[in-house]
Amino acid sequence: MRKDVVVLGAGIVGVSVAVHLQQRGRSVLLVDRRGPGEETSFGNAGLIQREGVYPYGFPHDFGALLRYATNSTIDAHYHMSALPKLAPFLFRYWMHSRPEEHRAIARLYAPLIEHSVVEHAALAEAAGATQLIRPTGWMKVFRSQKALDSQLRDAESTKRDFGVNFDALSSRGVSEKEPHLSGDLKGGIHWTDPGAIYDPYQLTMAYLRLFESLGGTVAEGDARSLAETSDGWRVTTKSGPVEAREVVVALGPWADLVTKGLGYRLPLAVKRGYHMHYKPLGNAVLNRPTLDFERGYFLAPMSKGVRLTTGAEFADRDAPKTPVQLQRAEPIAKAFFPLGERVDAEPWMGMRPCTPDMMPIIGKAHRHKNLWFSFGHAHHGMTLGPITGRLVAEMITGEKPVIDPTPYRPDRF
Repeated sequence: MRKDVVVLGAGIVGVSVAVHLQQRGRSVLLVDRRGPGEETSFGNAGLIQREGVYPYGFPHDFGALLRYATNSTIDAHYHMSALPKLAPFLFRYWMHSRPEEHRAIARLYAPLIEHSVVEHAALAEAAGATQLIRPTGWMKVFRSQKALDSQLRDAESTKRDFGVNFDALSSRGVSEKEPHLSGDLKGGIHWTDPGAIYDPYQLTMAYLRLFESLGGTVAEGDARSLAETSDGWRVTTKSGPVEAREVVVALGPWADLVTKGLGYRLPLAVKRGYHMHYKPLGNAVLNRPTLDFERGYFLAPMSKGVRLTTGAEFADRDAPKTPVQLQRAEPIAKAFFPLGERVDAEPWMGMRPCTPDMMPIIGKAHRHKNLWFSFGHAHHGMTLGPITGRLVAEMITGEKPVIDPTPYRPDRF
């Protein structure tokens, strides 16, 4: 079989790349070892984070570092055995997270984020899936006045510098928006621009069906079989070998399975995360995704129930599940919102592919012809899938890119 482009990886980023290429008249094969959308894209918090111009940094506050050092929090957990291997990455991550550099990174990152909502809307419209994206925004709520005041100052700065919108909420304002929350809450911040995805997996599947309706094809295969040919690339699938002029690596946390074999030493690490769904008790309703800021967990209304998600776990990518953060969060979350019985048979775990400068790797590989990278989106893979897909497709087809891709180029490392 011969195609114009093979896209390796069928998460939200790979599917979005494939859709945009197919829309531009390229014949595309999308390859994954599992079913599309079944890895990291399945288990996120379901946000299109238009406000997220500051990527999630490594804390520089001494109190936060001391708290994380105890390894007993909900928002962060680490495996001691993994720290020696992770230490070089964590040091670089910490250095890039210094306030002045973090602000500089935000200015480079903002163009991607600024297109996140509109590009999702365009794909959702074409896929007939607009009902899966709700214009509710999301909310942070605070248990202390100190945390509320600090976050409000940051929100005002982000609004001034990047044009994102929010409403500052009193304790009463939080109760009016979310009457079933409990606790002595001092107030909240309602980010009003983001979209809330009712079912991230189903949205990815809708984009996949759009891709197939345009003539794109999907195959199961092993990305590690990728090999260069005289006029392009070849990959082996269950249906046989496929050759293409161009290949896009969109493998998220597994990108190194291909890149290392081709001689690229990119500083990619993973943050693991967990979720569990619950039935609300009685007539309780959660109207929008909500972060219990000081406790470090997130609740989101989803098609299966209320999804409880945790923060980051630093561990070897392939280590067994250790959902201790869910165990810590569950009793606190049940006191915060009336969660009933668990819906899922066991906690779900996914992995976020991260770079030390917190920006994705998007662009042409510098050592090989017709090889493209599109991974490393960390916490914002679902947010940035469609705009990344458009950007990669424009570069491959020679169109003028909608934004300058230079800050995300692979050879910056």
